[in-house]
Amino acid sequence: MDRREKYACFQRLHAREDAFVIPNPWDAGSARLLTSLGFEALATSSAGYAFAKGKRDSSATLSREELLANAAEIVAATHLPVSADLEAGFGMAPETCAETLRLACDVGLVGGSIEDASGDPTRPLYDFSLAVERIQAAAEAVRNRSFLLTARAENYLCGRPDLDDTIRRLQAFSAAGADVLYAPGLPDLESIRMVCAAVDKPVNVVMGLAGPTFSVAELTAVGVRRISVGGSFARAAFGALLRAAQEVRTQGTFGYAKEAIPGATLAALLAPEGSQD
Repeated sequence: MDRREKYACFQRLHAREDAFVIPNPWDAGSARLLTSLGFEALATSSAGYAFAKGKRDSSATLSREELLANAAEIVAATHLPVSADLEAGFGMAPETCAETLRLACDVGLVGGSIEDASGDPTRPLYDFSLAVERIQAAAEAVRNRSFLLTARAENYLCGRPDLDDTIRRLQAFSAAGADVLYAPGLPDLESIRMVCAAVDKPVNVVMGLAGPTFSVAELTAVGVRRISVGGSFARAAFGALLRAAQEVRTQGTFGYAKEAIPGATLAALLAPEGSQD
């Protein structure tokens, strides 16, 4: 598929009645593995990428250039539509968010998210008017460029568990031009249902973070259209590495190898599309 076809496919996924899962690879290898399993779209993970680079998931430690380079490698590794975690747009100014979105289009992405977290612990969320201006600028930057913009309200991840303000922000982001709405960290199904009922665009939720998890069927029933996993797949992989290393270090045994993917199986899963190897 070319980029326009990927975008059209991505749009159709969001228009379905049943929610779809968009898992989060962190490099080309994990993207190929997830593609081989039949998922219909992928989304990058800034957290997963940060872990692989030995960094914390923070705009202070991750540059726009390296995250877009990572996204480009993931785009090249799969035929699926790819959306990207674009942090908070890599700058406070609306113009910076707009430039980030233009660059995201240039590397082949057909979607991406901008959050309203400021990174300032004293004022962890951008003021309402500025947060909306940032989304408006981002939306204008990708108008007619085959790109689905996801706007994130970060209240619950920033110690501000205010559902009314979360909904207010998401509604304003929708009016500003966002295509998908996302409030990570909602505490229960009722809160998720209330968000879905209060907005007019598809809603993404993330599973696998701290707190309760719900099935695809349960999330579909309350109105969710897209389910991501954030950095939890990467953390699961690091968890397996940690357990294997602890076994070797503390017990001197190698039982972990029984659970490891056989080399030939992994090679087949990671083979580029069309490869005969």
